[in-house]
Amino acid sequence: MNRIPVILDTDIGTDIDDTWALAMLLNCPELDPRLITTVSGDTTYRAHLTAKFLQIVGRADIPIGIGLGDPHGSPNFQQPWLDGFDVTAHPGQIHTDGISALLALVADSPEPVTVISIGVATNIARALERDPAMAAKCRFVGMHGSIHIGYDGQPGAVPESNVRYDVPALRKVFAAPWLEKIITPLDTCGVIALDGARYQQVYHSQTLALKALIENYKTWAKLVTWMTVDYETVKSSVLFDTVAVYLAYSADLLEMERIRLRITDDGLTLPDPAGDEVLAALRWRDLDGFHDHLLERLKP
Repeated sequence: MNRIPVILDTDIGTDIDDTWALAMLLNCPELDPRLITTVSGDTTYRAHLTAKFLQIVGRADIPIGIGLGDPHGSPNFQQPWLDGFDVTAHPGQIHTDGISALLALVADSPEPVTVISIGVATNIARALERDPAMAAKCRFVGMHGSIHIGYDGQPGAVPESNVRYDVPALRKVFAAPWLEKIITPLDTCGVIALDGARYQQVYHSQTLALKALIENYKTWAKLVTWMTVDYETVKSSVLFDTVAVYLAYSADLLEMERIRLRITDDGLTLPDPAGDEVLAALRWRDLDGFHDHLLERLKP
């Protein structure tokens, strides 16, 4: 199998779904993670969180790039999990300039690179500003937008967080000439969660990756305001970002549609013939099948 080289651009450490997506990515035989960049909020905290996770699962060979953000821009819900972690002893490489690391990797790659964006598009937009030719060498797969369905499966478009926190950045990304431009909006990624027997297999797993994942989930669940302390023993929260990881290598379980979208100033992604064309995952062909597939990818 020719593994797909990927860059993961993530705001890991705020919502827990990024950590689930990272655990999934590391166990996908289809994907070859070449770089993980952090974006939004305290990107150094996010990089350290990534470094500890990679170190635990034996993947410190994957470099990390610290991207653009604001140290005071978002809550660091998983910070307690970093207690005692000495980042200076991390055996892997952490680039202080994540944008330069991203551009260098794309420039040096003999094959197209897939950029998986599961946070705001700030890093990707800045990379495009520095090298507009980058898009022609890459596929873009993002967790962005809300076309017909909003949060909690409610009908009607809403301003999705990865869009509304940096509207100009996503506009720049959508306008770029990528080899492919694929998104999972809330229409499909907003309904993903593991419960029942599937969740218990993850929760009680003794593998290094899943033990670290559940440790993070427990830490996160105690600090976020919309969770009860015992919720994490029963089911996962919504795992939005795992769908973007899946779309980096397959769309078999989804109904894909080419659609032109306009991004409003308040972060809505509205169908508009004058908008930028994307390939959007708007409906599931087999939602239950994806939950099975996700479990397979999380478990070695």
